[in-house]
Amino acid sequence: MPGMDERLHGPLACIGGGNMARALLAGLIASGCDPRELRVSEPDAVRRAALAGDFPGLSAVPDNATAARGAACWILAVKPQQLPEVAAGLAPLATMERPLVVSLAAGIRVAALAGWLGGGIDVVRSMPNRAAMFGAGITGLFAAPGTSAAARTRADALFRAVGETVWLNDEGDMDAVTAISGSGPAYVFLLIEMIEAAAVAEGLDADVARRLAVATVAGAARMAATSGDPAPVLRAQVTSPGGTTAAALAVLEAADIRTTFLRAVHAGRRRAAELAAASGA
Repeated sequence: MPGMDERLHGPLACIGGGNMARALLAGLIASGCDPRELRVSEPDAVRRAALAGDFPGLSAVPDNATAARGAACWILAVKPQQLPEVAAGLAPLATMERPLVVSLAAGIRVAALAGWLGGGIDVVRSMPNRAAMFGAGITGLFAAPGTSAAARTRADALFRAVGETVWLNDEGDMDAVTAISGSGPAYVFLLIEMIEAAAVAEGLDADVARRLAVATVAGAARMAATSGDPAPVLRAQVTSPGGTTAAALAVLEAADIRTTFLRAVHAGRRRAAELAAASGA
């Protein structure tokens, strides 16, 4: 993969061509990955054609084994409920070729995946988010016991090409990562949606409302990322006693928005655990 870290050399196969796979592929290519080193298996002909059209040079095929054969790294980007069947189908090839296998499936434990693949394979579980397509994602990672240092390094380099990485010592924490950063972009988009709607309700044009909402959220996120101050301090810095911001925040606090958000995130974490239970993982 010219232009990328040496640890990423060698074909990479993406099993599944859905939204997260697209985000990761877009991010990898934007970071300098040669599309000719990328393969995707996608059973739907329309989606397959779209992948080939959107990423010239990429090989899009209908069969999982065709995409995976000869690839040094497999990214399993299928729905959690599909993963047992997909992994079992790839097990003979995995036993022969011993690739690094990276799973994007929420709720599926590394022990279950390693078992479905036949055992003795380097397995890393990941939870990226869609900002990976802009090189601005963050990915939680957990390696199965016995995974080699070289495999961990390669997985880390792969996701660092599309953003930041966080390694977890306890796999149980991955459900929380799923609910926070995996689902997190949707929370932010909902906030933008609500700010836009509020701006329109206050009489602003829709275009002006969108520009204000997006720029305000982006600017606040940048301040949080670059400032050494924690979020409560930053919030206090823009909240003058008796001012407009204080009046607005008082309404939100009275509605107990904090407890509601905690409940929402916990529901996401609980669902990740339910997906694991439903798949036998």
